[in-house]
Amino acid sequence: MGEKNIDAVDKIRAQWERERPDLDGTAMAILGRLGRLMMVGTQRVESVFTAHGLQRGEFDVLAALRRSGDPYELNPSNLADTLMMSRAGMTGRLDRLEKAGLVRRIADTGDRRAIKVALTDRGLKLIDTVVGEHFENETRMLSVLSDQDREHLDRIIRVLLADLER
Repeated sequence: MGEKNIDAVDKIRAQWERERPDLDGTAMAILGRLGRLMMVGTQRVESVFTAHGLQRGEFDVLAALRRSGDPYELNPSNLADTLMMSRAGMTGRLDRLEKAGLVRRIADTGDRRAIKVALTDRGLKLIDTVVGEHFENETRMLSVLSDQDREHLDRIIRVLLADLER
């Protein structure tokens, strides 16, 4: 691959090696780079949402409704569970999205006491545009890696995540 790029993590690791040569900084370096990758990557991902006037959480709600399939509606509790958030937090997001005309609350035909949240036509059009740009953006972000490198990275991350989530 050519010459190794020295980054901030290398500098920190070198300092620890100088001060505590008894410690192996390999894991710290890998996790430090993963943390930095998440920070920089999140900024790039969210730039697509903000270009369309959405916050990350609002995108998440619209995307969950869109991928639920036609008629693009879910009850608020299922939405909150899907997005791993509180019911109160979901209510705030839904209020903002409803005010923007992107979702509407409708009566649940199966339970007259309950409601469902549905994408409006405007919300469907917006999420289809944004999710297309989002996928293109993420693909572009990983384009520096070969197909084989992306497959290896995915496998490695799966193994680590499965172990850490146990």
